[in-house]
This record gives sequence, C-alpha cells and structure tokens, in this order.
Amino acid sequence: MMRDDWVEIELGKVCDICDHLRKPINSKERAKRIEGKKISDLYPYYGATGQVGFIDDYLTDGEYVLIGEDGAPFFDYTKNIAYMINGKTWVNNHAHILLSKFNNKFLLHYLNQFNFNGFVSGTTRLKLTQGSLKKIPVKLAPLHEQRAIVAKIEKLFSDLDNGIAILKAAKAKLDIYRQAVLKKAFEGELTKAWREQRDLNGWKELMISQIGEIVTGNTPSKKNEEFYSSHDYNFYKPTDLEAGHNVFKSIDGLSLKGFENGRQAPENSILVTCIGATIGKTGLIKSRGCFNQQINAIIPSDKYNPKYVYYQAIGIDFQTQIKNRASSTTLPILNKGKFSTLRINVCSMEEQDQIVMEIETRLSVCDKLAESIDQSLEKSEALRQSILKKAFAGKLLSESELTACRREPDWEPAQKLLERIEKDKSGRSGKKQVKNK
Repeated sequence: MMRDDWVEIELGKVCDICDHLRKPINSKERAKRIEGKKISDLYPYYGATGQVGFIDDYLTDGEYVLIGEDGAPFFDYTKNIAYMINGKTWVNNHAHILLSKFNNKFLLHYLNQFNFNGFVSGTTRLKLTQGSLKKIPVKLAPLHEQRAIVAKIEKLFSDLDNGIAILKAAKAKLDIYRQAVLKKAFEGELTKAWREQRDLNGWKELMISQIGEIVTGNTPSKKNEEFYSSHDYNFYKPTDLEAGHNVFKSIDGLSLKGFENGRQAPENSILVTCIGATIGKTGLIKSRGCFNQQINAIIPSDKYNPKYVYYQAIGIDFQTQIKNRASSTTLPILNKGKFSTLRINVCSMEEQDQIVMEIETRLSVCDKLAESIDQSLEKSEALRQSILKKAFAGKLLSESELTACRREPDWEPAQKLLERIEKDKSGRSGKKQVKNK
C-alpha cells in the first residue's frame, strides 16, 4: 500500500520522452566514421542494454535515463532494464531516451524493479513501445525523500558490489588452485611419497594417439528425418561439455538409424572440442553416444584410467598445447592429425588410480566452496531486487531518516511536486540539452 505523501502517475506525464534525439547507424558505417581516429575524439554509442561501440559525433549532451525498446531483459531480475548516460553521447533506436522532471536516478531505480508484465509485447524479442512506456505507473515520493532513497540505494548497492567482488575473487582463486592441483598431479608431485614407498618408476611422455583411439565426429545428414525421429541415443555437441567431467546425457539425440550413421564413442571416452571459440572444452562422457564434427574423441585403451586422461586434458599444459597447435586463423582449428600428436605424461595404472584419488579429494573441496560462492552470488542478485522493491514500497528509509527529510524547510508532499510539474508544461525539455548543429 502506497504512503499518503506519495502519488502514482503515468510516466509520460512526468518525463520527457526524447526519442527524437536517437538515430541508428549500422556497424559498417560506424566503422568507416571512426577509422583512424583517436579514442579521445570519439563518443559512446548506446543501444538497448548499454554501450555497443563508438562514433565520431554526438546527438545528446546531458544526463538521461535509457530503457530498451526491444532486446532488453525485461523479465530477468538479475539484469538492469534501464541505465544512465551522461555527457556527449549517441543513442540508437533500440533504446528510449527519458528525461525525468523529478529525479533521474529515482526513475532509473524505479524502472529496474518494475514488473513489465502487460507492458511489453512479442515472444522471441520483447518490445516496449513508446505508447506502453508512457502508461507505466510511476510512484513518486516527496523530492527530499527521493534523494534520500537514491543515496541509500547507492550505498547499499556499493556494499553489495564490494561483497560480490570479494566472492568473485575467491572463485577465481579456486580456479587457480584447481590448475595448480592438476599441474602437480601430472608432474608426479602428489604421489611422490606414495611412489617412493612402492619403488615405482616408469613415468614417460606419449602422444595421445599412443594411449588409445582418436576419432573425429560427424553429423548424420539433417536431410534424413529418420535419423532424428527419436532421441534414444546421445548426440554430443560442444555445449554438452559444459556439464563438467561427468557428462551423463546430451541435450540432443538420435534415432537408432541416426546412431548407426554417426561416429560413436563408448562410455568413459574423453571428448574435446577442436574448432572455434570453444576449442579445448573437454568432457568425460558417462554414457555412449555419437558426437559432431567439432569434437575429437579420445578412447583410452584398458591400460589407462579415463579419469586420469580427462584430468590431464583439462590441465593448463594440455590446453596450452591445443591453443598453440591450432591454426592461427579467425576460426582456430586443430585437425585430427595435429590433435593425435598432443602429448601427455603417463605412469603405471596403479599410480594413475592413486593420482585420480588425490585430485578428486582436493577438487571435491573446491567444488563445495564454489557451490557455496555461487549460492551467495545468486542471493546477492536477489538482495539487489529486494532493496529496490523495499525502496519503492516506501520501506527502505528508517523513521529517523524520514523525519530528517520532513524537517527540511522546503519539504513538501509528492502531490505538491506533481502540481508544480503539471504547471511547468515545458519541464526540462530534452531539446535544451541537444547539440546545437
């Protein structure tokens, strides 16, 4: 329930919508216009969700609130819908340009907690038309309270951002620790004492083609609908390998005939992406399946523990080999011939099993910590929305903070602010801040 000294009004009545100041320029034209120019001579070029490049001129000069017209994440509470720009800028036609007649930052935070259900249209690409934008109900607090709310939101957000930065730094350190564990493991450091007690030797370097079979995948013909008539058999793609070392099932599947026409890999094969931006992405499949042409499979012989091979394949030394041996074109590719010559360190099966145990003992602790950090990060994003919801329910400021606002000599209820806005029909026109051509 809204407080008595607040008012609710349609956005179009308390904001200038300055969409006449925006103008789209395609990327090719922008590239021509900025070619050979210093960054200091360019201006930010903005779109639906933020800056998308630079341009050699500007159309707006001042502080504005931008909100996506289309392509904005209207129903993703972890992302901002609106953002602020300041100074000399250029905005394309994917964002509405707003100039509040009360407080830009108050409007910004309000829009970032607003439920756009019923105000946006479309399915695959949601759109907020100017007509719908004007009808958005805005809750206005007294002006002094607006400033206090904005200040408190920004203080709480700053504290939250500091906490998130600490969590992300901790997660990055875990990744460094994981790689350190893998490096020591395959240099024999983790099992050194264990090995000496058993008088074991025999470490050597081999090409991966010497430890088993290397197979490059393929995609059964899409023209044959019978190959894809059911999804009974796994068909692995690079996106499946994001699941980690235990990949139990693929997203897509094949029928029996499709499976028979694909390149197959048994359970406990190691799949490695060997083309494109995801080159080096690796997974250990726990159920047999086919895989596409972007992937090479390592199918170890019974002399090698598949997890031993997998953990070495995700280590920095093996991944560096992949990057260094790949073609240096725009689309990096590591063909089967070059892939087969990549090298790994091997030892006795007994020591391989011990190494896997040593690795997993350490990495299981990392995984639990990483899970805890991810949960904390998720809670942080939820807390950000909670702060905003509380702010615009009139519950963020304490009684003492509200009292301080009301003691200001020029304090007035929001209704008075609204009356002054309505009297000043020109408001703070966006035209006054546009570049004089």
